[in-house]
Amino acid sequence: QLQLVESGGGVVQSGGSLKLSCVASGSVLAYYDIAWFRQVPGKEREGISCISKNRESTNYSDSVKGRFTISRDDARNTVELQINSLKPEDTAVYYCAGIVGFLEQCGLKKTQYSIWGRGSEVTVSS
Repeated sequence: QLQLVESGGGVVQSGGSLKLSCVASGSVLAYYDIAWFRQVPGKEREGISCISKNRESTNYSDSVKGRFTISRDDARNTVELQINSLKPEDTAVYYCAGIVGFLEQCGLKKTQYSIWGRGSEVTVSS
């Protein structure tokens, strides 16, 4: 069974950059679509980016498009999320999630994913 662990969160000033990593173990990452979600207390978990197996597709929510870039290196069992031009509203706990990939396009709905990491907190100070 795939296991996912996020890292790279922290406190960053508005306008700064951060790179989050999601390291996989327990199974072959290449079989899985991987997505990043974020959640603020009291709000729904929001899907922000995904990358399909074999890098066939990527997808971004409107709230992060143009600022966030997702990438994967299956040889290193790692999916990364490069976050640029951070805004205070990007403050959240960021989660990576996985599902065995069957479709050409990956999705951003939390119900599509069955494997979750524990999250990494990002705080953007103004």
